[in-house]
Amino acid sequence: MNVMAKAKKKISSAFIYFFGSFGGILFGYDIGVMTGALPFLQADWHLENAASLVGWITSAVMFGAIFGGALAGQLSDKFGRRKMILMSAIVFMIFSVLSGVSPDIGEASAYYLIIVRMFLGLAVGAASALVPAYMSEMAPAKARGRLSGLNQTMIVSGMLLSYVVDFLLKDLPGEWAWRLMLGLAAVPALILFLGVLRLPESPRFLLRKGDEAQARKVLSYIRKNPAEIDQELASIKETAKEERQANQKTSWSTLFSSKYRYLVIAGVGVAAFQQFQGANAIFYYIPLIVQKATGQAASSNLMWPIVQGIILVIGSLVYMWIADKFNRRTLLMVGGAVMGLSFILPAVINWMMPNMNPMTIVVFLCIYVAFYSFTWAPLTWVLVGEIFPLAIRGRASGLASSFNWIGSWLVGLIFPIMTACMPQEAVFAIFGIICILGVIFVKTCVPETRGHTLEEIEEQGTNRGRVKATNPEN
Repeated sequence: MNVMAKAKKKISSAFIYFFGSFGGILFGYDIGVMTGALPFLQADWHLENAASLVGWITSAVMFGAIFGGALAGQLSDKFGRRKMILMSAIVFMIFSVLSGVSPDIGEASAYYLIIVRMFLGLAVGAASALVPAYMSEMAPAKARGRLSGLNQTMIVSGMLLSYVVDFLLKDLPGEWAWRLMLGLAAVPALILFLGVLRLPESPRFLLRKGDEAQARKVLSYIRKNPAEIDQELASIKETAKEERQANQKTSWSTLFSSKYRYLVIAGVGVAAFQQFQGANAIFYYIPLIVQKATGQAASSNLMWPIVQGIILVIGSLVYMWIADKFNRRTLLMVGGAVMGLSFILPAVINWMMPNMNPMTIVVFLCIYVAFYSFTWAPLTWVLVGEIFPLAIRGRASGLASSFNWIGSWLVGLIFPIMTACMPQEAVFAIFGIICILGVIFVKTCVPETRGHTLEEIEEQGTNRGRVKATNPEN
């Protein structure tokens, strides 16, 4: 009997959850790799005084990701989460290699790299939308926060990996250093492609396409109890039945109908706030931030990104430990408040004590990163993965991902320009105010999702929509 059971269960749940979230490695590596590559690239291409061009090279990936997230969301509803993750890995491999072999043809080299990194961003944006959706549809409700948090652990592990690679390659000749840093991103993409080849499709997507037998088989890989499988299948089918009875045709306008508007605004709003709070300014530019604070060369400050990466990884593990013990809203509000103060206090201290030690701001940035790492960083993608109903999940996840990347792109683009025009403390104080606004948004606009099934969350949003439709003044 055990032999037969093992023969049927060919894919372990650990394998599914590991490679289901491995796309975060691509996301994280490309967020982090430019941190170390940029000082060498600036020196090699003489871009030290070209703040706008540096901003575009850094943020080009995020600009492409805006469209990659939205496109992948739509296509995943048609072709499935698994196939689109495979396609993302292929695109990522191709354009990582093309980044590493950028031609040295004067100023045109910068524009070539910007264009290549925009196409690379299509894959990064797709992964940021597809991985949370896939993980939330595979994970049981009681462990969904923890297992979806694997995505964040993969992201920050990818960032730390890129920081370590940058540090190990820093003593190579400048041109070889940054080229290898960028080109080696193809390696995790290849690993993802090989792993996802064996992954099953999401059971919710399979049921939506009418393949109940295969959906049951997939659930048998990741659910221990046959009764739990039957209950989950029945719940998913009931939701699908209601959608068919309503003869619903999902379009962009569907997202903002009274039935879904509340949940869409909540999910997209959290995704946007995560980036406009300024975290990626630290991750992309920490060597340059330390350089401006201390006067030391940015290329000699590549240990600081590793420090940030270690804090992020530890924070992601802390999150997995506390994920299903505290409400999502509580963690977001506490984290956002501390993050805001970590940005605002250096400006206040510097105003009161003009001779403040310049490293004070770096210490406060570490506090910011610590709280960000176990609150807004993982919870944004957990919420994006679980708050949207099945009928709109692919499209809405893509929209949330796109808004997230719009914030990331703008922060990456304008941060070097802002710091060239005003003190760093003032720039971070602006981000601190945005953090506080994010806390207010969570308090007033975001529902609690911990411990609820995806179907219960959808019903909560539907009921809210009915109330709003009946009492518009509310």
